[in-house]
Amino acid sequence: FFFFNDTATTEIYTEQIVGSVRCVQETATLRVWDIRTKAQVHVLEGHKHVVSTVITQEFEPQVVSGSHDCTVRLWDIGTGKSVEVLTNHKKSIRSMTFHPEEYTFCSGGSDNLKVWKCPEGRFLRNISGHNGIVNTVAVNTDNVLVSGGDNGILKFWDWKSGYNFQTIHSKPQPGSISSEAGIFSAIYDKSQMRLITAECDKTIKIWKEDETATPETHPIDPDFRVAFENQRF
Repeated sequence: FFFFNDTATTEIYTEQIVGSVRCVQETATLRVWDIRTKAQVHVLEGHKHVVSTVITQEFEPQVVSGSHDCTVRLWDIGTGKSVEVLTNHKKSIRSMTFHPEEYTFCSGGSDNLKVWKCPEGRFLRNISGHNGIVNTVAVNTDNVLVSGGDNGILKFWDWKSGYNFQTIHSKPQPGSISSEAGIFSAIYDKSQMRLITAECDKTIKIWKEDETATPETHPIDPDFRVAFENQRF
C-alpha cells in the first residue's frame, strides 16, 4: 500500500481524446468532434439527465459515460450507437476512471464505487464505504484507488480487495468556510506516485507517498474480509 501526505498544483481534464476525435459532454448528450476539421461527427443520445463524466480508451473506439440518471452507457464512436446500458447504480454517477493496466474501469456514485470489465461492462464488484457524494475517482499502476468527496474526504483503497487503508480529510485554505472543503477532481501524475486534486476552496494540491509509513504505523484491520463473491449488483 502507498500512504499519502500533502506537499500543493495542474489542470484536471473533463474532456477525453481518442485519436483525432474529441468527446464532450453537454447536458444529456455527448457530442463527438473531429479536432482536425472541427466538424461534428456524432451526437450520442440516450441519457435522461446531465452527463457528468466521460472516459475513453486510447486504442479502442469505445466511450463510457456516466450520468445523473444513475446509468453508465458504453458507446461505439465508430457507429455513434450505445452498445450497453449499466443500471446497477442507484445514485448519480459523477466520476469514472479506467485502470491503467487492466481492461477494467471504476464508476463512482454516492451509493458505491463499482468496478466493471471491458468491453461489455460486466459487473465485477462493489467497493463500499465512502459514505458521501463522490466527485472523483482515480487509480494508478500500483492498484491504489482514490475517491474524493464533497465533504473534503479522500479515501485510499486497495483495488483488488477493496480495503480502505487510509482516509485523509483535506483542509481548506485559511479564510475558507467548511462547505468549501469539497474535492472536485483527482488525477495521478505520469510517475503514478503523486496525486493531484482540484478542490472547492480554489486550491490545487499535490499529494505524495508518505515515506515514513510502515505496517506498524498503519496496521491492517484484522477483521477485514474480502466479500466480493456474493455481490450481484
